[in-house]
Amino acid sequence: MFSNLPPVTKALLIANGLVFLLQLALGESAFYPFMLWPPGAESDPYAGYGFMPWQVLTYGFLHGNFPHLLFNMLTLLMFGAQIEHVWGQRRYLSYYLVCVVGAALCQLAVGYWNMSQGGQAYPTLGASGGIFGLLLAYGMLFPNQRVMLLIPPIPMKARTLVIIYGVVELLLGITGQQPGVAHFAHLGGMLFGWLLIRYWRGQPPFGKPKPPRPRIVR
Repeated sequence: MFSNLPPVTKALLIANGLVFLLQLALGESAFYPFMLWPPGAESDPYAGYGFMPWQVLTYGFLHGNFPHLLFNMLTLLMFGAQIEHVWGQRRYLSYYLVCVVGAALCQLAVGYWNMSQGGQAYPTLGASGGIFGLLLAYGMLFPNQRVMLLIPPIPMKARTLVIIYGVVELLLGITGQQPGVAHFAHLGGMLFGWLLIRYWRGQPPFGKPKPPRPRIVR
């Protein structure tokens, strides 16, 4: 099955896997410069590093542990490959990277607010922003496609799955019931993915959709 994957999905799987092996070999501290640190982190004596512009992209290829990597890559495998077949390589890769960067921007805003309230500077890492963007895209492209959750194993429409994930992430982010997870980064990936799809379709807030061409009846 791996040999039949579309090229961008395959490349993302390989890249994330290789970087994780490097993390295991070199240690976490070697990758501090590539994690996403909130603005002002350099002033925190407990922070390992400070914010740098390239981190809005590089953090998306790092993972905290093997379950984190496994969940993201399984989701990429299940949903990303089908989206790439529909969109093609260039549009698919552009969409994924926009979601990663968009998730980073939202997380930077949350991290800045947290530090302004006296909180500590924590780095963000993981491909989840791009992955949640892909979930959103799948739900918009195949809204009625039946999908099966792993835990619990409940079948549902793709559109329903996206809505459930979005609501749960929002609630967890607001209530703080699951600390250590960048819920607003996940939502940011979905938000920027939604905006990009609307832009491609010429839909508000980027314009009005073109009216359908009249059918000529002979």
